[in-house]
Amino acid sequence: MPTPPENRELSPYTGWTRAHWEDTADRLLAAVRPYASPGGALVDLPGARPSWSGPRSDGLEGYARTFLLAALRAAHGDDPHHHLDRYAAGLAAGTARPGGDGPDDWPLLPGTRQAVVESASVALALRLTRRRLWDRLDDGVRARVAEWLLPALDPSPVDNNWWLFGLTVAGFLQDAGIETDRAAATIDRSLDRIESWFLGDGWYSDGDNRAFDHYNSWALHFYPVLHAHLAGDRALLDRYGPRLRAQLDDHVHLFDANGAPVPYGRSLTYRFAAAAAPWLGALTGHTPLAPGATRRLASGTLRHFLDRGATDARGLLTLGWYGPYDPVIQPYSGPGSPYWASKGFLGLLLPADHPAWTAREEPLPAERADTVRPFGPTGLLVQTTAADGLVRLHNHGSNHVGGDDDPGYARYAYSTRTGPTTAPDPADNHFALLRADGTATARGPATPLGTGPDRALSAHRPLPGVRVHSGTLAHGRAEVRAHLVLGAPEGTPVRQTGWTVLADGDGPVSQLHPVHGYAPEAAELPTGATLQGPGPTRTPALHGTTSGPAALFVALASLTGEPGPAPVAALADVRVTDAHTVVVTWLNGTTARMSLEAPDAEDQ
Repeated sequence: MPTPPENRELSPYTGWTRAHWEDTADRLLAAVRPYASPGGALVDLPGARPSWSGPRSDGLEGYARTFLLAALRAAHGDDPHHHLDRYAAGLAAGTARPGGDGPDDWPLLPGTRQAVVESASVALALRLTRRRLWDRLDDGVRARVAEWLLPALDPSPVDNNWWLFGLTVAGFLQDAGIETDRAAATIDRSLDRIESWFLGDGWYSDGDNRAFDHYNSWALHFYPVLHAHLAGDRALLDRYGPRLRAQLDDHVHLFDANGAPVPYGRSLTYRFAAAAAPWLGALTGHTPLAPGATRRLASGTLRHFLDRGATDARGLLTLGWYGPYDPVIQPYSGPGSPYWASKGFLGLLLPADHPAWTAREEPLPAERADTVRPFGPTGLLVQTTAADGLVRLHNHGSNHVGGDDDPGYARYAYSTRTGPTTAPDPADNHFALLRADGTATARGPATPLGTGPDRALSAHRPLPGVRVHSGTLAHGRAEVRAHLVLGAPEGTPVRQTGWTVLADGDGPVSQLHPVHGYAPEAAELPTGATLQGPGPTRTPALHGTTSGPAALFVALASLTGEPGPAPVAALADVRVTDAHTVVVTWLNGTTARMSLEAPDAEDQ
């Protein structure tokens, strides 16, 4: 099929229009058709790596997530390739003998936890197409599908965003007049559970922990707000809509001028699902973004991944970031998992004459001005520069769901154009004590110590009896990275690493300069592939040793896409005024003071 022509008058940044989104949806759906089971109930995509739930669950995942894409594509009655007919046939085949071992049999929700996740995509797709698909199904098929969905109304088997899968199934069943009292109870129970995780300023923790990542936008806001919108529940929308607006006020700062979202957290293979929340804001009116900015963000993100190999020669989304990249994949991910990116097509729920489709594209925040911005209660600090459109995210308080030293969570900093490195390579953007055998300590859970307009601080315990207080001050492209090591044995080696970049110099420039506590020369550690692409890469590093019960280490760092950048040492004058305090005078003459002794620090 021919590709729609670009429209640089309407879309000066991306060239894309609604026609490009429809065309991309059709191509993605056409590409998975050869992998459908005989009755269309399972979509068994190729791949040597099944999820931990097994191939049958993976086949359901392939069906459910692409069904959601088909439902969004056909939301306004335009289904020229008859996608919905194929998924309607799959509903009948999959529920004919659920729990069986036939080629089309769906797994049952009890006993297959991942099926609970996929039930939400099935239910949402049915809700979006109820009159066009559900209402036209045979009564027996409707009864079987409802019976298969009903166990999703039970309490969630996982205590995090999974509560919202039951909410989503309940919303559909309520609309369809099935078990309405039970569905209403599930909705109330699910919303009550996530309420304890809402910490303000648009941010939820994903469970009883401090996990702040893209799940805020593509799950924790997505499901409640979309449910309220589809249900026409004004009270719920008045409650959750302003939270979405606050989240988007931060979320929009996570996107590079080239369209990339910051690769931070888990489930990164969902890729352009990061565009779902901005579309949802436009759909409900709860957004700080102008219509043209919403489309510029979403189209830029979709193009970014498609232009960089997110689909293979068969047109299939791969497990990875651009091309396949195993280190970014979680054990729960299988070949069909990347199709949760279907959420990024939520804009197709907007009619063609909606301003988000008709307004002229506007620039992103990363293109308009330099920004340093803390993200509410998260301990995250975003830093963007307009000269290169690059986004950096500094982490001083967000942790992995499981609490381990996951590369997607445990680094001090992430960017839209670098890393993270993965074992056995040394960790990028990391501060560690070095053991006698040369191995580096893990960061472990980070305890936030406060944020300000230009900084974030945290603490962690790398070894028993040892505590490290850390802080980042940011201005323009410059970063002051300071660490106060408390209780380490005298002469303990330490290492600070910086931004990982390509060894051949193609791409952004990484700089790391010692200020206090380190040896005067920076080293370059050889590193390999990252999710950005193959190696070789190089990671700058500084080395020092502790002295006394409290040892302070300070460095200047920079990552920039500017050609021929000045040394980072020219961007700031940094003075250590006592055992735990640094004073920084930036190039523009402004001054900041940061103490690592107390939880909070103030500018002077």
